[in-house]
Amino acid sequence: MFKPMRLGEKLIEKGYVSPDQLRIALVEQKKTNKKIGETLVSLGFLDKDKAREFVGDAVGVSSMSLVGILPDPSALALISESFAIDNLVMPISLVNNELRLAMATPDNVLLLDKIKRHMVEGVKFIPVLASVNEITNAIDHVYGYELSVNGVVTELETGNVEKYSITDGDGYSQPMVRLVDAILTDSVKRGASDIHFEPEENYIRIRYRIDGVLQQIKLLHKSLWSAFVVRLKVIASLDLTDQRKPQDGRMNLIIQGRKIDFRVSSLPGSHGENFVLRVLDREKGIVSLDKLGLDASSYEELKIMMSRPTGILLVTGPTGSGKTTTLYSMLNELNEVGVNIMTLEDPIEYPMDMIRQTAVNEEIGMTFAAGIRALLRQDPDIILIGEIRDGETAEMAIRSAMTGHQVFSTLHTNSAIGAIPRLLDIGVSRSIMSGNIIGIMGQRLTRRLCKKCKKSYIPEEFEQNIIGFKKEESSPILYKAVGCSICDNSGYKGRLAVLETLRFTKEIDQLLLDGASQNQILEEALSNGFSTMLQSALRWVRAGETTLDEISRVVDLTELV
Repeated sequence: MFKPMRLGEKLIEKGYVSPDQLRIALVEQKKTNKKIGETLVSLGFLDKDKAREFVGDAVGVSSMSLVGILPDPSALALISESFAIDNLVMPISLVNNELRLAMATPDNVLLLDKIKRHMVEGVKFIPVLASVNEITNAIDHVYGYELSVNGVVTELETGNVEKYSITDGDGYSQPMVRLVDAILTDSVKRGASDIHFEPEENYIRIRYRIDGVLQQIKLLHKSLWSAFVVRLKVIASLDLTDQRKPQDGRMNLIIQGRKIDFRVSSLPGSHGENFVLRVLDREKGIVSLDKLGLDASSYEELKIMMSRPTGILLVTGPTGSGKTTTLYSMLNELNEVGVNIMTLEDPIEYPMDMIRQTAVNEEIGMTFAAGIRALLRQDPDIILIGEIRDGETAEMAIRSAMTGHQVFSTLHTNSAIGAIPRLLDIGVSRSIMSGNIIGIMGQRLTRRLCKKCKKSYIPEEFEQNIIGFKKEESSPILYKAVGCSICDNSGYKGRLAVLETLRFTKEIDQLLLDGASQNQILEEALSNGFSTMLQSALRWVRAGETTLDEISRVVDLTELV
């Protein structure tokens, strides 16, 4: 008869504890009546996070730490404080009517049935394993306080704020702590990529960048700004006393049950320090290639270019055009045990399993060029260079490709074909480029029409001409943005990638060697089926996925005039 393996035996099999350590723990367990995992942790034989993961695997649920968790008011509203205390459960997040609920005993069938009866109709819960101490601390930490942005603002406006008292302890009795936490939670729930805190003469403006466009979220009275600055600097580990020079910091928090990183930048201005927080959500930042929103032809071209074993592949575009997301998705596709992937970034945005990631630090001489030399001594198969900024880095990157490596990097140019004169301008010779560039991708991001509220219409004649509708096509249809509760009344939800993929052929390599102009190379590419970014954008408009107004933000429609 099959005998299930016990937790202690599993830990020995994985090499996390030795047989001697387990034997000692079993002796101690008899004295304390604690679970074996708790005993191993208390003896210092096992990390508590590893113990939690193993117990979670044993009972078939995911596990997490509640340290640094930011409460989700909508989730807390479903579970009362008394119910949470009596049953030792802690609501974590509510997404798409699914409540993630931290529990110390997710295998307790009677408790699971009790929670199911307690749930609001239409909401289902997902058990998540967490330690008893962390659940108890979390309940004490968040219940009984106002946690919504508007509620905390009202509390602040009717009371006094001691700005330096918020630097000690967890400070949850301080409304400013809760206000900053509420804004961070709200920004993640809305899918913001950046948060702007902007002091004006008489008020504070808060804006989110959602789907590439800034939206004003809240205006606060200027009297709150000094306490706001203190709180932001405390959580980002910035210097509280220095208000005259720019500062950069980083922090990570658990929001909606997942770890979110924030990159913090402060800049002195005429009305006080301006703060911008970049939201780095690993769950959204690393996606599979087929979910990037590429059109069919761009996806096929990219797959062909990635299959070439050596050479350099460049992704071009302005800041915020999704270059890093595309590169990480490509690495994720190629990441496997038999391949050594190494990256050199400034800074590291998303940690990835099995990939060796290194941050550039120019203060100690760890530049991109110096870093590439070091990476080459680490036996890499694939190298990601965060950005090519100068001739030395460009030449080192291309020479790495010449020595049998697959290299990915980014370059700031307006188009794929524009990368060639840019490389020539920073000193890369045509002979080095020829034969070593796999391809160049130009990329932009455009907002996708909300599927719930988009509305069809018959375009006017000038719009039909721009799109390229032929006269024989009957009743051409386009779509326009309307706005609803799903898309925050913007008319758009999510983003699409507008790409041009220039794959280097033998003919293009020869043209490079012969000193051909940018236009000659473009004509050769077009004759081989190359689609420009404008053509890619117009295809999305014809497909009813976005609008002419929207693509005019990211591509030049005057090319059609």
